[in-house]
Formats: sequence, C-alpha cells, structure tokens
Amino acid sequence: MKKILIGGAGGAPSEGVINSLLDNRNGEEIIGMGSEPTDLVLSRAVRKYFVPYADTPEYKTELLKILRIEKPDLIHFQNDLEIFNASLFRDEIHAEGVKTYMPDHEVIDTCVHKYKTYLKLESAGIKVPKNIMLNDEQDLIRAFKELGDKEGKIWLRTSSIGAGGKGALPTNDFEFAKHWITFFNGWGDFCAAQMLSQKTVTWLSIWHEGELIVAQTRIRKGWVHGNRTLSGVTGVTKVGQTYADPLVDEIAMKTIFAVSDKPHGIFGVDMTYDVDGIPNPTEINISRFFTTVLFFTKAGLNMPAIFKDLVLYDEFPNLEKKINPLPEGLLWVRGMDTKPRLMMPGDIEREVENLL
Repeated sequence: MKKILIGGAGGAPSEGVINSLLDNRNGEEIIGMGSEPTDLVLSRAVRKYFVPYADTPEYKTELLKILRIEKPDLIHFQNDLEIFNASLFRDEIHAEGVKTYMPDHEVIDTCVHKYKTYLKLESAGIKVPKNIMLNDEQDLIRAFKELGDKEGKIWLRTSSIGAGGKGALPTNDFEFAKHWITFFNGWGDFCAAQMLSQKTVTWLSIWHEGELIVAQTRIRKGWVHGNRTLSGVTGVTKVGQTYADPLVDEIAMKTIFAVSDKPHGIFGVDMTYDVDGIPNPTEINISRFFTTVLFFTKAGLNMPAIFKDLVLYDEFPNLEKKINPLPEGLLWVRGMDTKPRLMMPGDIEREVENLL
C-alpha cells in the first residue's frame, strides 16, 4: 500500500488536498502532520502527527523521525514556510526513500519572496506593478512620490514567506503607512507597489520536467470576511468561478518560465488586473495547490489525484484539453462552518427567486 504524508493537516489548504485524494484513493493511505493542534484534530487523515513549526531547529529532526516510522512514498506540503524549509534538506528526505516532486530550491526561494519574484518578472519584460522595497522612511517617501495613483494611494505588503494577505494595505497617508510598517517590524521586509484593480485571477498548473501536464483558471468573486480587514483581502476565497482567457494563459506561462527554464511541480500564478484590463502577475504560489482546489475536484478535475498518479505511478492524465479543461462559469460557494457548494451558472439567482 502506498502512503502519502501531507503537511499542515487539518488546515483548509491541506484538507482540500486530503479530501481530493480520498475522493480518488487507489489503495493509498493518507497520513497527516501539522503544527496547529486545533487544526490537526479536525483532519481526515488516517493517522496524524504533531510537528514543530518548520522554521524551528526541532522541525527537521521530528519530520525525519516520522518518515522513518511511516516510510511514506510521497510527502507534500501546503504552506510556504514548510515548503521552503523542507526544501533545504530535501536530499535527506529523498535518502529515506520519500519523493517530494518540487522544483529546484532556487525557484522556491524566488517564489516565496514576493520582491524576488517581482525582480525576476520585471527583468523578463512581463507587465507588473512597480515595486519599491521599503528599507527606511526615505524609501516610503519615494514610494508615495513614484507609485501613488490619482488619489495618492499605494499598496503595501510583506515580501517575506507567508500567505493570506498579511500586512496588505492600500493607503495614501504617509504617517499611517510609517506606523503600520513599524507595527509589523517590517522595515526591510515590506514593499510598496502601484495600485491595481480589485479583479483577480489565478492559473493553477502542474508541470513535469518542463512539460505542462494540466492548468485550470479560476477567478475570485470575493473574500471570506473581506469587509473585516483594512485591505479587503483575507486570502480566503468566498466565491470562485472557473474561467478561460487566452491572455491569462499566455501571461501565466511567461511568468512561470521567467522563474524556471524547466518548470517541475505545482505553479499557481496569482494575477490582478490593472486599469487597462491587463492581468499583472503579483505572486507565484509554488509547489502547492490553492486552498479551494477541492472546487476543481468536485467539478471533475482532481488535480491532487493527477499529481499523485504522476509522482507515484508515472501515470499521465488523458485530457482532451491541457489548459482549462473545465467548463466556464462553474461556481464554488464557501463560508465558515458550512459545507461548500458547487453550483452551475444561474443557480444562485434561481434559488433566491424561489425563497419564501
């Protein structure tokens, strides 16, 4: 029996993968590990292990111990911190007979640091919002002068490892921005960028030694609890919709090849549209599926299953289309403490009309 070990078990990003794998089990055993006890106890993994956070000295020892106990065939991570740190000792993971299916560490390092990603994309001639790294107040002054929109607003965000819109903020107030960065101890980590629109799109893809295996596009139609943050961004999609646009495909491919000349593994390109309607890449989610990957699974495209079949059995999917095989307009509607629903175009309006 093949074994698959999933990091971050119990958290939404990892449970989307675990649930997808359980939907397509081929005799595999799904084992979980995680650093958040209240997440871990909720996981559907058949066995679960507690591990320290990936940036602690104890993490490596504990992970290798689990590998020696369970002897999994494949290990997969679903957060940047764990991806980055485990990648540093991937040779020792492989020495235990465990596959990882990651791109080179240099690619991971570039993608988990947003400013490094920006520099790569800019040098490749890809249209991106201009960024300025904020090392001190003079950089912030320059950012407002050079990047401010017609209302004087700039977009602030952290560049370091992490997801969920941490520290993201649109503002035209210099003093507020200065105190905000100081509050997060963010000088040398925060960067400022030109403002874009609120329309976003994500292109999720799996690659094998430079060959595209499959890619599917999704647009986001809102964030869970977005009205409770200053930025409106939480990193948690409320409504996702399948989508297809050749321009998005083209820009996503160029973005990926800008950071890797031979893509291998999972690449998710997040893009935000500018005022001219052009999608600008803002980050690459590397070596992990996005949180709502179960959306694609329930719609008929099980990307985690494609991933594990490729890694464990050298089985490539038989798809009529490699890019955007799902029909457009399918909706994935989510909320807190309620089961998500896959809905067809027009379903929401029809259900609301039939309410008493």
